[in-house]
Order: sequence, then structure tokens, then C-alpha cells
Amino acid sequence: MEINQSCTTDEVASEDVAIVGISCRFPKAANKDVFWKNILDGRECITFMSEEQIKADRHLIGNPYYVPACGLIEDYDGFDAELFGIPESTAEMMTPEHRAFIECAWDVMVDAGYDASSYAGDVAVYGACNPQSIARYGESPNWVTASDPVLEHSQAWCPDALTAYTLYHLGLTGESMTLNALCSGFHSAVHFACQSLLLKQVDMAIAGGVMIRLPHERGYLWAKGKPLSRDGHSRPFDDAATGAAISSGVATFLLKPLADAVADRDHIYAVIKGTAINNNGASSMGFGVFQPDRLAACIAAGLAAADVSSDTVSMVEAVGAGLPISDVVEVEATARAFNTKRKGYCSFGSVKGNIGHAGVASGGASAIKAALSIYHGIIPQSINFDKPNRDIDFDSSPFCMQRQTSSWDPGRGIRRASVNSIGGAGYNAHMLLEQAPTRPKREPFNHVSQLVVLSAHSETALTAQVKNLFLWVQMNPDARLDDLAYTLNMGRRHHRFRWATVTTSVDELRDRLGDDRPSQSVVTAGLGTEKRGLDTSLLVETDRGIAFKELSRRTDAKALFEMARCWVSGHIINRSELFRSMDLHRISLPAYAFQRRRFWRTYWT
Repeated sequence: MEINQSCTTDEVASEDVAIVGISCRFPKAANKDVFWKNILDGRECITFMSEEQIKADRHLIGNPYYVPACGLIEDYDGFDAELFGIPESTAEMMTPEHRAFIECAWDVMVDAGYDASSYAGDVAVYGACNPQSIARYGESPNWVTASDPVLEHSQAWCPDALTAYTLYHLGLTGESMTLNALCSGFHSAVHFACQSLLLKQVDMAIAGGVMIRLPHERGYLWAKGKPLSRDGHSRPFDDAATGAAISSGVATFLLKPLADAVADRDHIYAVIKGTAINNNGASSMGFGVFQPDRLAACIAAGLAAADVSSDTVSMVEAVGAGLPISDVVEVEATARAFNTKRKGYCSFGSVKGNIGHAGVASGGASAIKAALSIYHGIIPQSINFDKPNRDIDFDSSPFCMQRQTSSWDPGRGIRRASVNSIGGAGYNAHMLLEQAPTRPKREPFNHVSQLVVLSAHSETALTAQVKNLFLWVQMNPDARLDDLAYTLNMGRRHHRFRWATVTTSVDELRDRLGDDRPSQSVVTAGLGTEKRGLDTSLLVETDRGIAFKELSRRTDAKALFEMARCWVSGHIINRSELFRSMDLHRISLPAYAFQRRRFWRTYWT
């Protein structure tokens, strides 16, 4: 029986943090929706490259230990510099990790339904990157002078500037912190973001990690007992495991105190109940060697911070590095932290079978998989698992490997997932995720007229936005039109190229979006060069933009159509008045249609 009931802001725990936005790019996944579909489909996303595809290591291709496999990111060296107003010369100096993280941060705000340019609160950015990849992108700044070009190069290239650059180009205010915690970087970013949110230092926080491997199209040399896989396949906890394939990725969460997210009617994927980080410290086992007692202590600390019993956790998204010794240590440590006599009740698995090891972003892949599993009520199969590691006794543990995709049995109670992370140099990290509170029931949508808007920084991008929303509406015919209109109006930056329609149903909206010949109710592709005059019988100009002369007109089709025509011609409209005092929710809609161009300083041959 489902025990997660609807609640009010007075009933949610004050120390809980909501995940209100998710964005990512991983091998063969341009966004979170494709990433989730790949996981559900049990798809392995590693590319096994031909000699012609490999851009580096030509002298190693004949080596018997060379593995021509990698998790590649599409358009890893591309960037929509025009969207952010970044000059080409600066974009060229920015590393692929800087670019990917900025786009992912923009996207996570959009996914949550927030316009960074108009949000009144402070938004912080916490991010982790891979300094090694950055160091390989061209040469470091030459500090023989402190001239403007040197300063610009250092800021575009320096790992420390990753989050500050993101704040600046998104137009945010708040803290910024770039972390270096190796493969536990994503979890560490989330940990510090939660602390600042709970201390009321910021209103929202972007937390994430990025690793873009350079050179990108290359394999690796296998060595026995080391982290990388002998054949390019990652087999978490399997007896045939020899390590993990290496890959790239970028992942971000947008976080907000749960009480605030509930009050603001945000779209909540999952709730962060607790986080913990520690380090192995000085050890007779050697620097950076896996230690079950310290990992167990970290997981136990995360459970304690969440104030939940391990008996109520029904999913563990493990590191699953595929290295036999680390897999054994992780199962032992997690079982020790759970400290229960129950056997085989908790699902166990790892996304690394799908995408390999994405370094700094690997924890992001795990956390996103867990959050989406909670949100959808589905536990995906952990692929590339046939026979358990001979040194792992799952039968005597609380865990059972997730061999098949299954629905999350409501009989297990509230959905909770434990997400582990391990980094080199002795880093351990953990987060405990939980199902979001159920929203109170609302009155059904009454099919009054709604203003639906789309905009982009170029005509090509606008065309893509229209197409993407058309496909989304086709796949979500039961979506509430008023929530959709609210999210697009309030949660998007209003760009120069614009499209708008006035409609009363999702079906009608779908037809308008798919119509190459817009009807009289549709306004398209305004360039904002000539502003249309107001119909003063319906509209009035205020300090905050064009508004209705009478508030009752905001559901009147004629008045809304006039508002649409003014908006498309370049006017600023008073967005908040359109939806004031209405019980509307932000929903997750298609991401921005980036128009990437390739920027590059050093060509790998």
C-alpha cells in the first residue's frame, strides 16, 4: 500500500531538499529523457571504434592490450555561444567542459520551469570538473603578463572559473564553488549545495559534475587489476568483470528546500533526505585504496542524516565500478551500513553497465537514474550481469541484483534509494533519495483560453522549439494546458524570435504546432523589429509591461490574441499578471534547442 500522502508546507521536513530540475548529457543520450529510455531499454552506450574513428593513439592500435572503446558525447566540442552572448574568440578559449557545464546549467533551470534572467532570488552553482581534461585543451595561460588577453584566457580555461563563469553567463547571483573531489565530485557538489540551502544562504542551487575526455575519440590500454575493462564492457558485480569502460558526461540538479518547492508548486522528481561525505584518510592499506569501514561509515552517516531506517530503502544505485576488488568492498560496506538481518529485500544495481565510468560525472549518472526511478516508479535492469562475483555472497546480504526491469512494488512503501559514490584519493560519498510528497488534488482544467508562447535566439532554434513541443504534446496528451502555458510563460527567457498561439485544449495546441500554415489564431516568428500598437480597449502599458485593462480579460480569447500579437512584435508583457492567484504547477517540458557550432583551439591528430 502506498504510504506517501499529500502534505502541506507545514508537514514537510525542514531539512529536506527537493530535486526540481534534472539535466544531463551522456554517451548516446543528448538529454535526460533519452538517457532514461536507454536505461529502460537495457542499452549499452559504449562505442567500439574503428581505426578510422580513433583520433589519437595511432601508434597503440596494434598493441594487444589496447581497447578501442569509449563512451562518446555527441557534439562534445560544440557550443551555442550566440545564445549566451559569448564572443567567438572567448568561446574558442573555453574548454569543452566549461561549455558543456554552462549549457547543462541553463537546461536544468529550463527543466525546472525557471527563467534565470527574471528569477528574483539567489541561485548558487556548485560544480566539479576534471582538471586533467582541461589541462589537455590547448596550453595554459602564459602569465608573463597580466594583459586582458591573458586574463580572459585564464578565466575561460581555469577549472576554478567553471562555476563563476556559469553564474555570470546565466545572469545568476549566489555562491559559486568549483570542487575537485575526483569521481565523487557530483555527490560532493550536491552535499555542499544542500548545506547552503538548509542554512538559507541561497534560494536555489545548481549542483553538478562534468568530464569531457580529451582527446575524445580514443581508447585506452588495459592493465590487469586496474580500473579499466579488458574488453570495453562494464560488468558491475559480475564474475567476469575486469573493470569499467571509460566515458564522458555532464549532469546537473536544480535543488530547492522542499518546503519552498511545495509552496511554489514546483515539479519535484525526488527529495534528498540526507547526504554524507568522508575520506579514508591515513591507512595501512595505502593511499586511495578502497576501505569498507570508511565507506560503510559514510553510507551510515547518510542514512542517519536522512533519519530513515535501512529497512525502508528498497533500491541501492551502487558505484559498480566493475573492478572485482572494489565491487566486493562496496557490497560488504553497504551491507555493514544497512545493519539489518533481512535478506534480499533491496534492489542492487549500477548504471555503469550502460555508460561505463564517466569520472567526475559518474555520480550524476547514478543519482539521475535513482531520481528518475523514484519518479516513474520503475527500477531498471542492471545490465551486463550474468553470474555474481564469486567473492560476493548476495544470498546472505540485504541485496538482490536487479536482473530485470520492474515496477516499484507499492507494497515496499515510500520509494527510497541509496546512491553510493567513490573517488580516487580515498573519497567516499552518499545520498539518500525519497519519493516526493503527493500533490493535493485540483479542480480539472476548465478549457478556458490559454496563451502559449515559444521563443529562441534564432529562427532555426525557434523552428526546433516548435517541433520539440509538438512531439512532447503528442506523447503527453493528458497534460494540463494551463500548467503548460504557465511554465512556458513564466519559466522561459523571452528571446527575439517568437511564436504564440491562443488555444483551449492540448489537442488544438498539437494541431497548431504541427500546422505549417498557421491559422488566424496563431502568430509566428516575429523579429521584434517593429512593435505593434496597443488595442487600448483591451490592453494597457504598465511599468512591468503590457497588461490587461481588466484582469477578467486574461481568459478572453480576443484579449489574449491581442496580447500574443504584441508579444510577438517585441513588447514586454506582464507575465505574472496572466497567472496571478491561479493554482498552477510548473511541469517538465522540452529542453532548449541549442544551436551548437564547433569551437576548438588544439586539433588532435
